[in-house]
Amino acid sequence: MKNLLVLGGALVALPMLVPQWARAQGPVAGTVTDARSGTALPGATVLLDGAVVGATDAAGAFTVPVVPTGSHELRITFVGYEALARPLQGQTAEQRLALGLQASGVLTGEALVTASRANDRTATAYTNLDRQDLAKRNFGQDIPYLLDQTPSVVVNSDGGAGVGYTDIRIRGTSNTGINMTINGVPLNDAESHGSFLVNLPDLASSVSSLQVQRGVGTSQNGGAAFGASINISTFDARREAYAETQNTYGSFDTWKNNVSFGTGLLGGHFTVDGRLSRIATDGYMNRAASDLKSYYFSAGYQGKNTLLKFITFSGREKTYQSWNGVPEPLLTGNRALLQQFIDNGELSEADAARGLREGRRYSYYTYDNQTDNYQQNHYQLHLSQGLGTDWNLGAALHLTRGFGYYESYRANRKLTNYGLDNVVLRDTTITRTNLIDQKWLDNYFYGGTFALNYQPKANDKLQATIGGAWNRFENDHYGEVIWAQYASNGNIRHRYYFNDAVKTDYHGYARATWQVLPRLSIYGDMQVRHIQYNLDGVENQDSIGTHVSYTFVNPKAGATFSLSEGQLLYASYAVGQREPVRADFTDRPAGDASAKAERLNDVEAGYRISRPEASVFGPNTALRFEANYFYMSYRNQLVATGRLNDVGTALRTNVRRSYRTGLELTGYVAANDLISLSSTLTLSRNRILNYRDVTYDADFLPVEAAEARTTTISYSPSVVSAHTLEGQPLKGLRVALLYKTVGEQFLDNSASANKRIAPYQVLDFRLRYTIKPVFVKEIELGLLVNNVLNREYVANGYTYGYPGADGRQQTFNFYFPQATRNFLASVGVKF
Repeated sequence: MKNLLVLGGALVALPMLVPQWARAQGPVAGTVTDARSGTALPGATVLLDGAVVGATDAAGAFTVPVVPTGSHELRITFVGYEALARPLQGQTAEQRLALGLQASGVLTGEALVTASRANDRTATAYTNLDRQDLAKRNFGQDIPYLLDQTPSVVVNSDGGAGVGYTDIRIRGTSNTGINMTINGVPLNDAESHGSFLVNLPDLASSVSSLQVQRGVGTSQNGGAAFGASINISTFDARREAYAETQNTYGSFDTWKNNVSFGTGLLGGHFTVDGRLSRIATDGYMNRAASDLKSYYFSAGYQGKNTLLKFITFSGREKTYQSWNGVPEPLLTGNRALLQQFIDNGELSEADAARGLREGRRYSYYTYDNQTDNYQQNHYQLHLSQGLGTDWNLGAALHLTRGFGYYESYRANRKLTNYGLDNVVLRDTTITRTNLIDQKWLDNYFYGGTFALNYQPKANDKLQATIGGAWNRFENDHYGEVIWAQYASNGNIRHRYYFNDAVKTDYHGYARATWQVLPRLSIYGDMQVRHIQYNLDGVENQDSIGTHVSYTFVNPKAGATFSLSEGQLLYASYAVGQREPVRADFTDRPAGDASAKAERLNDVEAGYRISRPEASVFGPNTALRFEANYFYMSYRNQLVATGRLNDVGTALRTNVRRSYRTGLELTGYVAANDLISLSSTLTLSRNRILNYRDVTYDADFLPVEAAEARTTTISYSPSVVSAHTLEGQPLKGLRVALLYKTVGEQFLDNSASANKRIAPYQVLDFRLRYTIKPVFVKEIELGLLVNNVLNREYVANGYTYGYPGADGRQQTFNFYFPQATRNFLASVGVKF
């Protein structure tokens, strides 16, 4: 209640900060649409006398709050459209404009990603973010943290501060169930299905637009969207040359430095853009440092009907391993529980003593190079070709090269587990040793994608796309011992396991929307996907082998009905299916059946209203609201058991029947670009039917299955909300309060009160101040204060258990504490 009072007080007080002179000015407001179809154009750039003063929102609406008296030029630009310049006379009274942009006839990179993006006709729930939306949130934290205020999103960070290894869940689904693409090219790792954005630090600084689809959504390239998809575009046709730098410093010795540049349009046809970035931090947790470097480079040619663009980007990360979390008694101070950890060998006496000193920032590892080291290089070649007046083709070739290793100190390990002979010294046989090993990944991911789009200019009642992709993933897994106290018959870089995986994935889809009646549109989408996965070799001194193939048929259909201008009803049904990940085959407990493919039947239905001007709330007020109901029914869903393997990957098991259902409410209201409030609230029920909770012995062999019952799916809060209150008390100064709440979560599927993540609420404060001195185009000063109320909370964890010395089942919980109050301050300069 106290937090709600703080937020409510801010709602009342912030308008009082707006100076009276700003209120007295006559603003200019309006909408920007496609001149032919009338479709809103979100993200269009608004310039007054050559200076950027804003961008259109999701409804195509914009407001210029202050226009001085005299003559001015209002200019609107949007990728793929001719710029529109309009003379404007400043005056006291409000001016409202309706502006229609003409398609430029010059293809742009955005045409290559729109084939997989949702719109009002595809009858599904989605959120669009443009470059400006991401820029105001970007202080150097990973992309999941930039999406924290979007519906149904929960984020967490191993290191506690949003830099390094971070994770995102949408509707309770982890990133292994979230399809991610960059320019239509799959980003998810083909074996683990995870999208490790730590490998692409500061990618957000090169993103021009991003769409989050919730549920199955439209057909995507790559793995299935089993809870959501995140479609990222780095195409940005900036016609004017630019150079800029962003620099951030903050708590835990966190640094972000980057430089970006672009030539603009050279000779009417050529563009070159680039970025260099470095992000480094010590992390909130002890010994949770990250050192991240990246680059982005693109070169393109565009003509009237052709666009050819080469894009390459890369990231190299070195992060200290912090995926072990903190034992529960170090957070609670429960000495009896701490003794249980000691008695059962989960903590040594020395580690427990150190843990009591370090508290919630405790890190299990102390070896100075206990690190994760990985580099990922991406290469993409994109072609967009106009084919007459109504057709265009988008195609891409891609190659991703990844390689790196975990380096770990291992204490008292059996020599035979590493393929080493026991050491015999006279009457003594040494069977164990301390050692340092490296676990390597060395992979290539390559293939091609295409989308043939039918978009008639004369009549847009029917629009259609035929697309598909072929991708291949080759990955070598191997381990090497680089040092051992007793090396036995080993040499430096003694290789103790090797296995290789090959995965081929190809699919095709056809999609169409048809305006049946002036107010009624129907949508259909059919995808056929085939996967072949082969894994062979040795792991843990045992032979492993997996040879599976799958063919999935995924239909989707929906309808939208326009109640009036800006008001829409929609409903859809979609099927998603996906294969198990590598760990589902290699890390399953003994006695479990082979991992099964999952199936999701997704029903979405909602109401959406978007009004650039909503007189019911007073003049010069913009309003958006959406209510979306979802019912996601699963067969053989792979749910987290709460346990992790030795490199921090969540272990999962199939459950025959389960579902997620809920209501997502999102709203936005703004007045004169002086004050705005956006809110999202998700209320959901996430259940497994007829679930049998299995307990394990000390060797993790199943020994007991409880009576079948209905239970809550792990890591699935029933309440998630996010609220952003933002105001502009002075010209160029924007301040915001960001409030996040996440309900109770369980670490496994037992819904046990002693294996849970407590609900938490977090309040952040953000400030950005822009000035335009004569010697540079713009200087922006920024400040982000995270966790203003200094809450001690955890956002993730894991659990396991087995019988203790007394024969009773013991539970061991580990948690990932998030940082208490901390700050990031930034300076950005545009030349």
